[in-house]
Amino acid sequence: MDIGTAKPGSEDRQRIPHHLIDVTTPDQVWSLAVFQKEAQQAIREISARGHLPFLVGGTGQYIHAITQGWDIPKVEPDPRLRTILEAWAAEISPLGLHARLASLDPQAASRIDPQNVRRTIRALEVILVTGRRFSAQSQRGPSPYRVLLIGLKRPRQELYARIDLRIETMLQAGLVEEVQGLLSQGFAPDLPSLSAIGYREIIAYLQGKTSLEEAVLLIKRHTRIFVRRQANWFKETDPNIHWFEVHDQTVAEMETLVRQWNQP
Repeated sequence: MDIGTAKPGSEDRQRIPHHLIDVTTPDQVWSLAVFQKEAQQAIREISARGHLPFLVGGTGQYIHAITQGWDIPKVEPDPRLRTILEAWAAEISPLGLHARLASLDPQAASRIDPQNVRRTIRALEVILVTGRRFSAQSQRGPSPYRVLLIGLKRPRQELYARIDLRIETMLQAGLVEEVQGLLSQGFAPDLPSLSAIGYREIIAYLQGKTSLEEAVLLIKRHTRIFVRRQANWFKETDPNIHWFEVHDQTVAEMETLVRQWNQP
């Protein structure tokens, strides 16, 4: 899964070491708990070599789980309950299931894509097994790190234009062929990994459920929704985040901040 994930290319990865890329296969579920464990190990190894680790990405839940020392709920998957919830989602639609989550835990629902049935089911699973809100169970603990938070921002319309260009570039790079190749290798279209934005819409196209034009429009729409949802995790009013407007001198300004912060 290279193109649809915007995975860094070989040139970037040779220039700057990247971690937690190409560590599993599309049919293996990487839970938040697994990510947290592996990321913490990578951070320890980078720090032990005398380097400064950068945690870079857009999924707020995963970023906060590291920087805020989350104690993630230790609730084992319940296959029987998941089967029931999956059947319920098929009956009332993913949006209907998400609405049920919102009635039980509005905060958790606000942070989950209504189309992401897997995450909706997981939240409901934890609630039903423990009797407590899902959002209350990923408790913040003392951060094990000294953290410098940096945010980049652009005018929303400029950001949307870049999203459209990025998606068109992915298509030109072979996104449809990549998805077709994954299905041809035997990876099931309902795998959690293939529910990611870009993959699920192209799968619908390949299954004859939509046209390619409709699939592309949906990818752009869902990416915009994701951008707005990111704002729930990374707020411009958060005093802990150092925000930078993107312009010609932004990299130099960020470098100055990092050097000052990283002084012994």
